[in-house]
Amino acid sequence: MLTYLDDILTCEGVPLPQIAAAAGTPAYVYSKAELLGRARAYQHAAGDALVCYAVKANGNPALLSLLRQAGLGADVTSGGELYLALHAGIPPERIIYSGVGKRPDEIEMALRAGIRALHVESGMELDVIAGLAETVGQPARISVRVNPDISADTHPYDSTGRLGHKFGVPRATAVSLLRRAAADPWLQPEGIAAHIGSQITRLEPYHDLANFLVALAGELAEAGIRLSYIDVGGGLGINYQNDDAPPIPDWIAAVGDPVRAAGYALVMEPGRSIIAPAGFLLTRVLYTKEQGGKSFVIVDGGQNDLIRPAMYGAFHPALPVVRKEHAAEVVVDVVGPICETGDFLARERPLPPLQPHDLLAFTQAGAYGFAMSSNYNGRLRLPELLIDGDRYHLIRRRQTYEHLLDGTQ
Repeated sequence: MLTYLDDILTCEGVPLPQIAAAAGTPAYVYSKAELLGRARAYQHAAGDALVCYAVKANGNPALLSLLRQAGLGADVTSGGELYLALHAGIPPERIIYSGVGKRPDEIEMALRAGIRALHVESGMELDVIAGLAETVGQPARISVRVNPDISADTHPYDSTGRLGHKFGVPRATAVSLLRRAAADPWLQPEGIAAHIGSQITRLEPYHDLANFLVALAGELAEAGIRLSYIDVGGGLGINYQNDDAPPIPDWIAAVGDPVRAAGYALVMEPGRSIIAPAGFLLTRVLYTKEQGGKSFVIVDGGQNDLIRPAMYGAFHPALPVVRKEHAAEVVVDVVGPICETGDFLARERPLPPLQPHDLLAFTQAGAYGFAMSSNYNGRLRLPELLIDGDRYHLIRRRQTYEHLLDGTQ
């Protein structure tokens, strides 16, 4: 996606200095070819499975529209994400709704839209859904999210499949909830689901998960509750720093083969592995500084724009937009303008010497970059641009200071 041409970093056919001059910095930039290539890789390997893109990774309407054109459905976690998915034209029957804290108005919105299923995460939620389904006059299609108590080698904040986490319900509870749903005229049990975490680069936990869900579905079938699908979640990792992420087809085989062999439809919820490699954060150097035995490069993008390094200690590769091949690298911290010591984009990073006005691209930033950005310190949320071959266009405008007054007198 990103290559040097005559020592200038380009994306598809566009030199990045051209984008910086036209749109300013910082800015988020995405490659249409990379995005569609990864979406189609899922579709090709998944066959007739329902691939529901996890909207939480990046909900830009233009990007969602492209993913809909590529045949993907949507996994949503709020009324806002449901609104974005429907606005992008994703058919309701290809939308699933996950999350532990669905409000009654959000549940009603999903029921009226006629989505594929609500994924239930507690007994209280099941009761609320049943009551609202009766009020609306439409039986609710539901799945139960099971907590499989499977450990995943990832950051503790990204792990979601252990019993000490807030997500899902234990196996015995899942059986009980599905039996209740099967006996309720306003509930229609459709499936079981699980999600063990994010940025996972080993296939073994996923293989264990698929076998766990197949065994549970078999137990339910013996009790007279035959489900139509098994949702294996998402969470496939990408190569931020190490080249250890499994290829998409290998992941789909690990989770899909046991499910298909048991005769169930397969549903999955990839997000990061589709959108993260397709996007990068373009920043400009403001100042450099030596202090306390450290070298600092101060750029115009901060933790309010890309919070993953501060929140997770995440690594995003940093590429100078103008390559200096013969310059000796120096070890620097790349920091932003936010009034927090945790405001950094890279720590102890070897880079060529950088000067004010130089440009840096932080790659693998398409997921949880703009989506987790904020107006902290009175900073404006960034523009987003889409590169399509040798052209590019704006898919979100940069905020103005007037946006900071939204909703006030």
